[in-house]
Amino acid sequence: MIRCIPFLLISLLAGTRVSAQTPACSQGRIERIPDFNSRYVTPRHIDVWLPDGFVSGKGYGVLYMHDGQMLFDSAATWNRQSWDMDETGANFQNNKDRFIIVGIWNSGSGRHADYFPQKPFGDMSQTEKDSLTAQLQRAGRTNAVFNPVSDLYLKFITEELKPAIEKKYGVRSGRKHTWIAGSSMGGLISLYAICEYPDVFGGAACLSTHWPGTFSLENNPFPEAYRKYLGRKLPNPRNHRIFFDLGDQALDAMYPPLQRQIDVVMQKAGYRKNWVTLYLLNEDHSEKSWKKRMPAALNFLLD
Repeated sequence: MIRCIPFLLISLLAGTRVSAQTPACSQGRIERIPDFNSRYVTPRHIDVWLPDGFVSGKGYGVLYMHDGQMLFDSAATWNRQSWDMDETGANFQNNKDRFIIVGIWNSGSGRHADYFPQKPFGDMSQTEKDSLTAQLQRAGRTNAVFNPVSDLYLKFITEELKPAIEKKYGVRSGRKHTWIAGSSMGGLISLYAICEYPDVFGGAACLSTHWPGTFSLENNPFPEAYRKYLGRKLPNPRNHRIFFDLGDQALDAMYPPLQRQIDVVMQKAGYRKNWVTLYLLNEDHSEKSWKKRMPAALNFLLD
């Protein structure tokens, strides 16, 4: 299902360097698990948002989100923007759809390697990998040969973080009540997560999905490798929901032709009512923008 919706917003590029202070929130409360230790990835903060009236064991689902340091408090972010997910989350609490939000901090310099889908990269030839490494080196995303570690990142989420959250907060553990979401590279890894772990995640929200993987479309082998991967690995459309959106300003301006190719893959995989792509006019690549767009994603995932 493909829709076009107009929006107006300032164009700013999202970033990752932020203050380490615990974010403030106007709705609910945030509990931090500092420097969550993992066998798979570098330690990182986990910020858990709990809605007002939260009671452990009372049937709450879980929304896992990437780039956790950008989700709640604009005063604590590098660009003074945030998703304000405490406000958005509070607006979606009811007896049917109650959930908590688990904000997973990115690792700063390791973010690109954590979020870059690993198996499609592995499917590429060595020449193609070298080309992609060169593009990322020019963009300042790596100083060495690029090697994504997203399979380890997803093991961290599914084998370590998710059990810890379920034990601590008494939330629901089933696929139907477990969702994953992110923007840009966070959109790439969210889609990869639902493909790699279809028994864990029932829905994925992918905003401004960074389909190029690098910052150039010229001689870029990754979009085709990811499309082929998705053609093999998209989960069952009968019991999974996938949300995409994208704008046409700033970095989002790169995405429409690539997203249309993904839409074809979705259709071939049998996705109809459990998938939507929103093409947004005058919309950009920023936390302010994703804040405005996230209610549509939640409406879709929680339908």
